[in-house]
Amino acid sequence: MKKTILLVVMLTLVAFVSGAIAADAPKAATTVPAPAAPATTAPVKMHKFWGAIKSVDAMAKSIVVASPKKKVEKAFMVTDDTKITKGKEALKFEDLKTGNHVEVHYKMEMDKMVAVKIHMSVPKAAPKAATTGQ
Repeated sequence: MKKTILLVVMLTLVAFVSGAIAADAPKAATTVPAPAAPATTAPVKMHKFWGAIKSVDAMAKSIVVASPKKKVEKAFMVTDDTKITKGKEALKFEDLKTGNHVEVHYKMEMDKMVAVKIHMSVPKAAPKAATTGQ
């Protein structure tokens, strides 16, 4: 009788232990699901700002533009991808000088304004002096 009780207890113990192991096995054996397809990124919102260049920092490759109408200054990072133009002529970062009037198209990256396009205004031609026929 003791052997029978011991056998029943052992079988019951084995059944519970194997049931617990079987229940945990799928959790351990599950594979990590494949990453979802990359979400389509929303188009980057472009902003514009007009004003005169207040300062140029060649080391940081950045400019500060002040708008006299809005009485606001904004600092822009200039990257290698930034297109700088004056009329139809392409310019380099080194061509930007303090006092130049520019229109900056920029995007926000984190908390920084990154210039995508900088268009320097072409100075208006001085009016021709009226000549008198004396």
